[in-house]
Amino acid sequence: MTIRLIATDLDGTLLDDAGAVTARTRAALDAAREAGIAVVPVTARQPIGLRAIAGDAGFTQWALCGNGAYGVHLTTGEQLFAEEIPVAVQRTLAEALNAVVPDLLFASVRNAGEGFVAQHGYAAVARLSDHKRDPGTMGGVPLDTVLAAPSLKLVIRHPSVPVPDVFSALQSLGLEGFEATMSGAPFVEVMAAGVTKATGVAQLCARLGIAQHEVLAFGDALNDLELLAWAGRGVAVANAIDVVRDAADEVADSNADDGVARVIERMLHGDA
Repeated sequence: MTIRLIATDLDGTLLDDAGAVTARTRAALDAAREAGIAVVPVTARQPIGLRAIAGDAGFTQWALCGNGAYGVHLTTGEQLFAEEIPVAVQRTLAEALNAVVPDLLFASVRNAGEGFVAQHGYAAVARLSDHKRDPGTMGGVPLDTVLAAPSLKLVIRHPSVPVPDVFSALQSLGLEGFEATMSGAPFVEVMAAGVTKATGVAQLCARLGIAQHEVLAFGDALNDLELLAWAGRGVAVANAIDVVRDAADEVADSNADDGVARVIERMLHGDA
C-alpha cells in the first residue's frame, strides 16, 4: 500500500501523556515529510491549541481543526473549508437538552476557530488544558448570546453530570441537523450535520489529489472513529477506547510509547 497522507489525532495519540511531541515522534514525522508524505494534524483543537505544539511537531502545512469542521493552511492562513452549525439547530438542541439535563453550560467556537463565546459560569469550571485558553479570558454571556451566531463547534458541559451521561442524553433526544462526539475532553462536542474528521480529511484529499486508500490515519477517541474506518489504513493506539480499537485495521503501541512513530518507521522501511 502506498501512503501519501498521514492524518493523525493529537491528544492521546501523537502527543505523549504530558501533551508533548517526543524526539522520536518528531524524527518520524520529519522522515515521512522528507519521503514526500503529507502529515496532517486532525484534531478537536482549534488553531489556538494547535499552535501550541505546531512548532515542536513541524506542522507548517494543512491542518484540520474542530473535529473536521475547519481546514486551514498553517503558513498562508488559507481557509479550505468551514462547516458551521446553524443558529436554529443550536437553539433547538440547547432547549431540548436543558429540559432533560438542567444547568448545562455552553460555549461556541466561531470566527475561524479564533472566537470563543462562553456562557456565564463556563469559565468557573474550565481549565487551561480544556481549550488551551486561559479561563480568566473567557468572560461570560447569556446563553442566548452563545447561540446567536453559527458555530464551528458547540461545546456542552455540566458542573457535575459526567460527560458520557450528557452525551447519552443528547443522543436520546432523536434530534437531527448536527453531529455530536466526545474526544476525551470534559465536554460534549457538537459540529454541523455530517461533519467528522473523515469528511474533513476527504475534502483535503480532494484538494491534494490523494485517494482514500493512500491515507494512513491514527486515533484513540470516539471522535476518531469515522476517520479510522474511512482511511485506507486506520491505526488505533493501544490506549484507545474499545470501540476505536475494534474499528481499526491495526492497534499500535500507546501514545506514551511512541506508537505513531513506530508505525511510521515501519512503513518507511517497507515493513507491513
